[in-house]
Amino acid sequence: MNFNALKAVDNIDQPSKPVSPTPAESLKEFGAYLTDALNGVDAQEKNVQSMNNKFLLGEVSADQVMIASEQAMLSLQLTTQVRNKVIEAYQEIMRTQI
Repeated sequence: MNFNALKAVDNIDQPSKPVSPTPAESLKEFGAYLTDALNGVDAQEKNVQSMNNKFLLGEVSADQVMIASEQAMLSLQLTTQVRNKVIEAYQEIMRTQI
């Protein structure tokens, strides 16, 4: 008989404490998310440059280049909008009187 499985079930009745991250952890998570997003946009831009070079050599079609270009443009627009919202939030916090 597997007693380890029974021990796990015994704790099921006890309420668990909600785990909330500290402000420093939240900042790290947001910073990591932002860094990953910027790296993704950079990778898409490099992909578009590579696709343009391949198009000039006749290795890919114009459709593929246009799709990659539009994806990169949308990612850049999204990144710009996120940046604008972060700046607006910061400015709103700075205007708050304590």
